Amino acid sequence: MDIGDIRRVLIVGAGTMGQQIGLQCAAHGYEVVLFDVETSVLDPAMERVRAYADELVAAGTVPAPVRDRALAAMATSADAAEATADVDLVSESVPEDPELKGRVFAELDRLCPERTVFTTNASSLTPSMLAGATGRPDRFAALHFHQPVWVANVVDVMPHPETSQETVDLLIGFARRIGQIPIRLEREHVGYVFNSMLNAVNREALTLAANGVVPFQDVDRSWMGIMKMPVGPFGIMDLVGLDTVWSITDFWARTLGDAQLEASAAFVKAYVDRGEFGVKSGRGFYVYPEPAYQRQGFVDGTGP
Repeated sequence: MDIGDIRRVLIVGAGTMGQQIGLQCAAHGYEVVLFDVETSVLDPAMERVRAYADELVAAGTVPAPVRDRALAAMATSADAAEATADVDLVSESVPEDPELKGRVFAELDRLCPERTVFTTNASSLTPSMLAGATGRPDRFAALHFHQPVWVANVVDVMPHPETSQETVDLLIGFARRIGQIPIRLEREHVGYVFNSMLNAVNREALTLAANGVVPFQDVDRSWMGIMKMPVGPFGIMDLVGLDTVWSITDFWARTLGDAQLEASAAFVKAYVDRGEFGVKSGRGFYVYPEPAYQRQGFVDGTGP
């Protein structure tokens, strides 16, 4: 398949990443289908997509006509057969569970055209963990985005040993077509490039808070005060989504039998159990849309 042959993109998973990837593709001229097995999430997902698009117009980043064309190019579906019809590329963003992802890709392989290239946006899994389930390992790789996609516009292109060079070249070209900077990994690595660094920081941040060394706010104050950054690790985790943070932490805690990761996963799970997922739910470690870390005096402790 040539880059010019990609016209229709299927986004599997209508969560935050699926919404953003879908809008980014549509804004760059692609037809997009946003698919999720949970019918109830599709309307709210498109409401959030429209809100993202309006924010980009208000910021002067995207012209209103581009927004309108992008939204018109996006459709939703909870019917797998309908969603997969005539798609050229799949971007998968379902929860970080290798068994679930494997089942999803097996079903996609059954329904998608033979030509369709599969990609995963998995955060902490490698493509070789999923390749067998895809039924087309030569046309499968990780295409990993960061959020917000239109600002943090670096995408990891990570093949596995059976990925064809043609597929790698196609994905690099596609990434550039949708305004992303492709980083081509020479070998599989859990966490890719940026996430490998970020995960190390987040792991230690969770360790400090879960072990009661300091409250999470003081972890962020320390990071923001020394590094002069506008947000700390716990604010970043709120942006990622605490359900995702918990899923990743819990998976590796069980996989590695790591007691500290188990304690950190339990710390995050308390928030998840209360429906406090971070920015997307309006409450996580902080309360949104005006989190405490954005207020004057937060870092030096003089603020409200």
